[in-house]
Amino acid sequence: MSTFKNKVAIVTGGNSGIGYATAKELIAKEATVIITGRRKEAIEKAAAELGAIPFVADQASLKDTDAFYEEVSQKYGKVDILFINAGIVGNMGPIEGKTEADFDNVMNINFKGAYFTLSKFIPLLNDGASVVILSSIVASTYKANSSVYQASKAALNSIAKTAAAELAPRKIRVNIVSPGPTKTEVMTKMGLDDATLQHIHEHLVDSIPLKKMGAAEDVAKLVIYLSDEAATFVTGSEIIVDGGLTL
Repeated sequence: MSTFKNKVAIVTGGNSGIGYATAKELIAKEATVIITGRRKEAIEKAAAELGAIPFVADQASLKDTDAFYEEVSQKYGKVDILFINAGIVGNMGPIEGKTEADFDNVMNINFKGAYFTLSKFIPLLNDGASVVILSSIVASTYKANSSVYQASKAALNSIAKTAAAELAPRKIRVNIVSPGPTKTEVMTKMGLDDATLQHIHEHLVDSIPLKKMGAAEDVAKLVIYLSDEAATFVTGSEIIVDGGLTL
């Protein structure tokens, strides 16, 4: 019997990439899965493909988060798995060239939005629930031209560990998954052409000890593990999924 049967799971940013792959795994294990996304057409298409429940919400909008909370509260009452996955990379470039709009665009989704999604949904979490926050190895690699994105992920790591301490009395576990280079739509969304994408891909693969890019499914399987009964003694942990890149 599946340990996920009759459990309610939320996946923010569930219409593509890691979110989509995780929702697919959860549904295969018989969980009831609610996915969110900013684009109505995309989130409804993904939900239809997966057998998930769609909700149109922009993680950067606290108004949307409030509406989402009310919907879940009324229809499902409690949540067993919360995967805070939605995020963007934003515009690349040096610190001296960053604008307030660049900063707010990334921070409002990646940090502020994630923070208040967690904050709002804590009362709905069942005792013993699992929270997984998608971070990135960039939170501690400090590469040039990615200051805001890196800072947003470092901030996420901090709040995840604080939340793990705060929620431990309720046996709610909060963990961080930090992927390295992973084949998703993120690079394409940055507007890079095929030749540039291929060059970046080849450079990354050459840098990774396992000589391959990660797949969304690699990360999804780890989220599943952290949300399962096998990981009931794991909290406040950051697990790296990068093929050995940060060795």
